[in-house]
Amino acid sequence: MLRRFLHSDAFRAPQFAAAALLLIYLLQCVWLVHVQTLHTSAPDSDQALRIHFGLEQWKGGAIAGTPESFGSEAATGVPSAGRGGHLRVRDGYDQDRSPLYYLVAAAPFLVRPGSWLPDSLGPFVAATPYLFFGAMLGASLWYVARRLYGNAGGYIALALYCFSPAMIANVAGQQSLGEMGAVWGAFGTVFTAIAVAHTLYAPREVVFWNWRRILLLGLSLALAAGNQFSLGVLALVILPLMLWVAPVRPRAVLAIWTTAIAAGVVLLFAAYFFEPATFWRGVLDARWFHFEAVAFRVSVSYRRVLQTIFGGSPPLMVALPVALAAYLGWKRARYFGNTAPLLIAALLLILALGAPDFPGQGFHLIMLVFLLVFVSGVFADLLETQHSLLVAAGLGGLLGASAIWNLWQLWRA
Repeated sequence: MLRRFLHSDAFRAPQFAAAALLLIYLLQCVWLVHVQTLHTSAPDSDQALRIHFGLEQWKGGAIAGTPESFGSEAATGVPSAGRGGHLRVRDGYDQDRSPLYYLVAAAPFLVRPGSWLPDSLGPFVAATPYLFFGAMLGASLWYVARRLYGNAGGYIALALYCFSPAMIANVAGQQSLGEMGAVWGAFGTVFTAIAVAHTLYAPREVVFWNWRRILLLGLSLALAAGNQFSLGVLALVILPLMLWVAPVRPRAVLAIWTTAIAAGVVLLFAAYFFEPATFWRGVLDARWFHFEAVAFRVSVSYRRVLQTIFGGSPPLMVALPVALAAYLGWKRARYFGNTAPLLIAALLLILALGAPDFPGQGFHLIMLVFLLVFVSGVFADLLETQHSLLVAAGLGGLLGASAIWNLWQLWRA
C-alpha cells in the first residue's frame, strides 16, 4: 500500500502540497517545544509522571495506572498539587486512562541507552509521540476532506488544522495532557466506520474483504478509549452511523461492528500486558461516562466552549457562522458528507458541556477537528457556485491572515 502511495502516478501535486503544509505544521510544533525548553526550568509534572509510569511498565514493573504504580498517595485518590487535579483515581486505578496512555508517552525513551542523549533534547524526545499523532491526524484530515469534498476541501481543512493554535499547543505544549492520540483515534473511529460501511455495497464477501479496515477500526477504538475511557461512547455512536450509510445490509454492519469492538478490546488487553485480573479491575474502575446536568445551567461552560473553538482556531470566528448559515439556508449543502461531521461535533459539544473539567477537555479538542471538516465541506461547496471568486478571495484572505498571525505569535513566544 505504501509503495502504491509513493508511486509517481499517486504522489502528485496535491500530495506534495499537503506534505508541505504538514512540514510547516511540524516545524511550528518543534519551535514551540524549543521555546518552552528555554523558558521552563523543570519538566511538567503531568508529562514527567506519565513517562515515569510508562517506563516502569515497559521495563517489567507495575502496570501503569494501577495501585502498584501510583503508590500510596495516588491510591488514596488525592492528587498532588503539581498534577493540578488531572489524575483521578478510584481504588488505586486511573479512572480516565488505560496503560496505553502511559506506554505511548514513555516509548521514545526506550531507545535511549544510558546517557548518550543530552538532557536538552529530552523535551523533544518526550514530544515525539504527539508529533507523530499530530502529523497523522493532519494527514488523515486532509485525506478524508479530499475524498469527501475534492482538493479544495482537503486544502481548506488542512490549512485550518496546520495553523490552529490548539492543534499545535496540544502536540508541543508541556502543559498539555497528551490528548492527540485520543483525538486521532476518535477521528479514525468515525471515518473508518463510514468507510467500512460504504464498502458493503461492493459485491464481495464482507468480513474477508474488509478485514484490514475492520482491524483499523478496532485500532482506532483502542487508541481513543485507551487514552480516554469516556471516548468508548464512540463505539455506540458509530453503529447507527454505519446503519445510516449501509441500511441494506444490517447484519453485515453488526458483524463488522462486533468484530471491530472485539479487536479493540484485545488491543486494550495487550496494554495491560495480558494480565486478566488487572485488566478487569481497570475496566470496572474506569469512568466510562461522565455527565453533570448542572453544567448546562452554568454560563462558564458555554464560554469555555466558545473559547475552545475560537481560541483553538481563530478563523472559525468568521468561517463557522458562515458555514452554519449556508448549511441551514442552502439545501445543496445538506448532504451526508456535511451532516455527519456536524452531528458528531454536536454530540461532542453536549458531552463536553456535561463534563466541565476532565474529560471535557478531550471532547472539546475532538469537536474542533470535526468542525474543521464541516467548515471545509461547506466552503468547498460554496467555491462551486457562481460566487466562487468572492468566496475564494474571502477564504484566501482569512486563511492567509490566520497563518501570518499564528506564525507571528510563535515568533514572539
